Amino acid sequence: MTMISTPTSESSVTARSGAIATSHSLATAAGEAAYAAGGNAIDAALAAAAALAVVYPHNTALGGDLVALVRTPEGRVHCVNATGVAAQNVDITELRKRHGGQLPQRGVDTITVPGTISGWKEISRLGAELPWAEQFNLSIQYAAEGVPVSHSLAEALINGRDLIARDPGMNSIFLSDGQPLGEGALLQQPALARTLSTLAKGGPDEFYRGEIGRTLVDGLSRLGSALTFDDFADYQAEVCEPISLEYRGHRVHTSPPNTQGFILLRVLKMLDELGIQDPLGRDADSLGRLFFDGNRFREELLADPRFTALDLDQLLQGASLGGEGTGNIQIPTGDTVGIAAADSDGLAVSLIQSIYFSFGSGILEPTTGILMQNRGMSFSLDADSPNILAPGKRPSHTLMPVLVTQGEHLRWANATMGGKGQPQIHTQAILRLLAGATPEDTVSSARWIVGPHVPTDGPETVYVETDTAPEAKEAILKTGFAVHEIPPLTDWMGHLQIVAAQPDGIFTAASDPRSDGSAFVVPRA
Repeated sequence: MTMISTPTSESSVTARSGAIATSHSLATAAGEAAYAAGGNAIDAALAAAAALAVVYPHNTALGGDLVALVRTPEGRVHCVNATGVAAQNVDITELRKRHGGQLPQRGVDTITVPGTISGWKEISRLGAELPWAEQFNLSIQYAAEGVPVSHSLAEALINGRDLIARDPGMNSIFLSDGQPLGEGALLQQPALARTLSTLAKGGPDEFYRGEIGRTLVDGLSRLGSALTFDDFADYQAEVCEPISLEYRGHRVHTSPPNTQGFILLRVLKMLDELGIQDPLGRDADSLGRLFFDGNRFREELLADPRFTALDLDQLLQGASLGGEGTGNIQIPTGDTVGIAAADSDGLAVSLIQSIYFSFGSGILEPTTGILMQNRGMSFSLDADSPNILAPGKRPSHTLMPVLVTQGEHLRWANATMGGKGQPQIHTQAILRLLAGATPEDTVSSARWIVGPHVPTDGPETVYVETDTAPEAKEAILKTGFAVHEIPPLTDWMGHLQIVAAQPDGIFTAASDPRSDGSAFVVPRA
């Protein structure tokens, strides 16, 4: 859905214009309410983020991670890295005995310290105008009174039925008489409502140093987690410099390692250097090979830069690693939410929030109502890997927000889910936007992603939506990769959200039809 900021009535016009796009209409409504209360783009994004943790639990939760870019009115872009860390007491030798050469995809051993709430705290510090508690008004209401199960969630509940049934916390929320809640059924989460109320009143430290944290850690400890209350109390999201690249008269900003944002910049840089003219059409084979190359760099080199020497220049422009790549690349089927927001004061937010795989670790702590992520499964147990598990370390991470500026002005705030396909989704979106496509056309356009989706796929696999342009399909076949066609608007090909800004304060915004989302624009006064 796309909206354009043309004033409609006196009551709907405020002194500040702006926009927000999210993957669920009720989250967009929370952002709209924040604007109506006098808030700015940061307030709108935070209110939407809290709402999404209630209404889209297969994709995000309080027990997940967050990475965001925030552009302040003076034009500075900050990166908030709220990716969680492994427990200080983690025992890699014991984990090797228990799991062999690779961590499992689900379960208590995949849980790291959740970073989301600390991320909200740091984002709020960068310029929120509304009180902290006001960000939670609708999310508390949604959890306590219930919301209709969305189409995407209903599909995830069917697909995840066995996982849900094994966990008492999830079973009690998402199943009724042993059956998954259907689309339109009422989803109520009373324990989560109480937790959100406590968090609203007590502030973010309630999660890491207060009763919420203690209760959550106790519940996880009973299941065998190595996480302690000290791990929570010591955690702090990082505010750091983003990485960026000049491309066709614009500057593309994204998040640095331990996230995969470098792949986007690497691909754009190579498109320029190689003089590839039509990467979404007759030269799609060249773009596909660059995507494949980026996948290999991520799998072999990406890690927490605090623990390993990481050469950003090598990631951005190093020669191909060679070799055969890796088959251990999976694109989660439901993992993440994206929020894009901007306002006429010059604030802009691209916020990505995630529990990784659909329903994360498969563990919902019942007293707090908090569903936990499985980000720890991204660690390696290989002693030669830079991404080897270690106490206090962050795993290599898929979350990557994106802002695009031109001179002193914001052009686009983009945010998407899509797991390890996110750099490819962003590349295709930016190429379309620079070619003059509207946000609505861009989020609705056909996509293709290089990399495995199921364990039987090899790294030289491409999934192509059937409505992809014929010349692009023909070019992709030239790669020699295994090409699989899938229906248009396939859910796991990403839920892209875009807010476009003009220097005169006019905004447009669009939400991906693959999601259950919507966009809202605050008219200019």
